[in-house]
Amino acid sequence: MLILQNISYQHENKNMLFQNISFTINKNDKTALVGNNGVGKSTLLKIIAGQLQPISGQIIQNSIPYFVPQLFGQFNDVSISEALSIKDKIKSLKEILEGNVTEENLQLLDDDWTIEERCTEALSYWQLQDLDLEQKMGTLSGGQKTKVFLAGIMIQQPDLVLLDEPSNHLDFAGRKLLYDFIKSTSSSLLIVSHDRTLLNLLNKTFEMSKNGIAAYGGNYDFYNEQKKIEKNALELDVQSKEKALKKAKEKERETIERQNKLDSRGKKKQEKSGVARIMMNTLRNKAENSSSKLKDVHAEKISGISDDLRQLRSSLPVIDQMKFGFSDTTFLKGKTIFRAEELNYSYNNESLWKENLNFEILSGDRLSIKGLNGSGKTTLIRIILGELKPKNGNVTSLAKKTIYIDQDYSLLHNDLNIYEQAQQFNDCSLEEHDIKMRLNRFLFSQNDWNKSCNTLSGGERMRLMLCCLTISNEAPEIIILDEPTNNLDIQNIEILTAALNEYQGTLIVISHDESFLDEIKIKGSIML
Repeated sequence: MLILQNISYQHENKNMLFQNISFTINKNDKTALVGNNGVGKSTLLKIIAGQLQPISGQIIQNSIPYFVPQLFGQFNDVSISEALSIKDKIKSLKEILEGNVTEENLQLLDDDWTIEERCTEALSYWQLQDLDLEQKMGTLSGGQKTKVFLAGIMIQQPDLVLLDEPSNHLDFAGRKLLYDFIKSTSSSLLIVSHDRTLLNLLNKTFEMSKNGIAAYGGNYDFYNEQKKIEKNALELDVQSKEKALKKAKEKERETIERQNKLDSRGKKKQEKSGVARIMMNTLRNKAENSSSKLKDVHAEKISGISDDLRQLRSSLPVIDQMKFGFSDTTFLKGKTIFRAEELNYSYNNESLWKENLNFEILSGDRLSIKGLNGSGKTTLIRIILGELKPKNGNVTSLAKKTIYIDQDYSLLHNDLNIYEQAQQFNDCSLEEHDIKMRLNRFLFSQNDWNKSCNTLSGGERMRLMLCCLTISNEAPEIIILDEPTNNLDIQNIEILTAALNEYQGTLIVISHDESFLDEIKIKGSIML
C-alpha cells in the first residue's frame, strides 16, 4: 500500500515543480506514470524512494520501496553487491558458514539464509551469470547496469517497485525478459516509461501534469482511447466557442448599426422640431453614453469568449503543424541508393559478422537494423555513412545527402542558441522572419530563441532537429535514426512519428521500440 497526500516539490531556485500530488497504489497494482518531459515524474519517484524530500504533503507506505533509477553513473565506483545493498549480508553468510558465528554476523544476515541462491537465480534470469558480485558497476554496459538493478528486485523481493524508464538500455532479448517479469511478478509496480509495449502490460495509468494526477483505470491503449475521446470533446468545445464568438461579433455589429440608425433618426427629428442647441447637446451625450455602454457590454462578452477559446486552443495537440514539408519530387522511388556485397568488418583481425552481408537499399525504403547489443549496428551505420571502409566486400552509395540522427541529437551544437542553430541549416538564404516562423511552428517562441542548445531536453532537441531539417534547402535522401525515442516522452514520440510518416525519402532506424517501428511503417529489416 502506498498513499500520497498533497505532495509538493520545489527546486532549489524556488521554482515550484509540482503541487498537491495525491494518489493511492494498492497491493498487486501495476501502475504506469506518464506525462510530458519536465513535469516531474522522475522527481516524484525519488521522493517516494526517500531520495528527495517534498516541501509539503505526506507519504504513507507499509514498507521501503525498491527503486530502479534511469541513470546509474553514481554507482560506477561501487561493486554490484554494494549497489544492490547485499554486500554485508553475503559477507556475513560466508563468515558464518566458515564458523565465525558472531552476534554481528547473525544480525547482518537477519535469517536470510537463501540470499546466495536468490542472487544466482536472479543473475541467471537476467543473463548475467558471468558477472562477479564484486565486479565494479563502472565496467558494465548500460544494459547490464539496468539488468543488475532488475535482478535486485528478485533478490530483495520488495512489496513495491519503482522503475524509471527500465527498458531504455535493453535490447530486444532484455526487453522480452523485462516484459515476462512484469507479467509474472506479485510486487506492486509504479513505472515511468515511454515504452508502449511495456505500458500495455500494466492495469492502471496515472497521467501527471501541472494540474496534478489524472487516473485512468486501464493500460496504455485504454488511456490513449480515453485521451482521444477527450480530444474530440475538446475540438467540439473549440468549434462551439468559435461559433459563439462569431455570433457575438455579429450581434455587436447589428446592435451598433441599429443604435446608430436610431441616434441619427432622433437627431434629425430634434433638428426639425427646433430643440434648443443646449438640449440637443444633452440628448447627444446621452445617446453617446448609451452607445458606449452597449459597446462595453458586447466587448466584455466577446473578450470572455475569446479568452475561453484561447485557453481551449492551447490545450489542443500541436503535432499536425510539425511536418518536414519536403518536396516529393526529390525522391525517385525504387532507385538503388546503397548496395552491399559480401560486406564485413573486423576488429583485432576477427570478423564482426559471422556471415558476410548482402543487401540493397532502395529510395523510399523503410528499414530497421536489428541485432543484440554489440552485434555491430552502429558499425554498419558508419559504413553506410562512409565514415568506415569495409575490411571485406564492396559497397556502392549513390545517395547525395544522408542525415544521421543519434539519440542525443548530436548534430546540434551545444555552444549555439536556438536561433543560431537554425541559421546553421539555412543554406537557401531564408529571411530572418521565415526562420522565426518555422521555429514558432515547432514550439520555439520568441522567449526561446536565445536559449542555449545545451539546456534543451530530449524532446526539445528532437523538435529543433526536425525544424532545422525543414530549413535546409536540400532534402536528405536517407535519414538514419539511432534509438531516437530513448530520451523522449510519449507526446514527443508522437510528434516524431507524425513527421517521419510525412517524409517520403529512405528511412533506416535502429530501435528496440516495436510500437514505434510499427507506427512509422517499417517494412523490412537488416538482421545482424
